[in-house]
Amino acid sequence: MKQYLLDTHTAIWFFNGDPKLSENAKQIIRNRSNPVYLSIASAWEVAVKISIGKLDEIESVVNFLHDAETNDITILPITTSCLSTLEALPMHHRDPFDRLLVATAIVEQMTFITADENTPKYDVSHIW
Repeated sequence: MKQYLLDTHTAIWFFNGDPKLSENAKQIIRNRSNPVYLSIASAWEVAVKISIGKLDEIESVVNFLHDAETNDITILPITTSCLSTLEALPMHHRDPFDRLLVATAIVEQMTFITADENTPKYDVSHIW
C-alpha cells in the first residue's frame, strides 16, 4: 500500500481549502484509507515562517498540528537516516525544509505530494 508524505504547502493548502491544491492531492488526502504523513519538519517550517511574518494562512503551529490530527495525518519525526540521506542529496535547490522532506520521503519510501518544481530532479516518488 502506498504511503504519502505531504509537503508543507500541500498541508497548508489542504487545511485551508485553497484552490491551488490539485484535485488528485485532495482526493488522496481525503481518502482516510490512505496512510498520509506530515514531517515534524513541516511544523518547524510553519513556526519559523509565522515568527518572521511570512505565513498569514496559519494562526499558529499548534493549530497546524491540530489540523493534521483532525484529518488523521500522522506526524513523523526527523530520524538519523533522514539526516544522512539529506547530507548526500544533490543540491538541486537550497531550501533546507524541502530538502529534508525529500530525504524523508526517500527513507520512508513514501510518495511525496508536492507542487515543487524541483522535486522531479531528485530520485523520489512524487505526485501532484
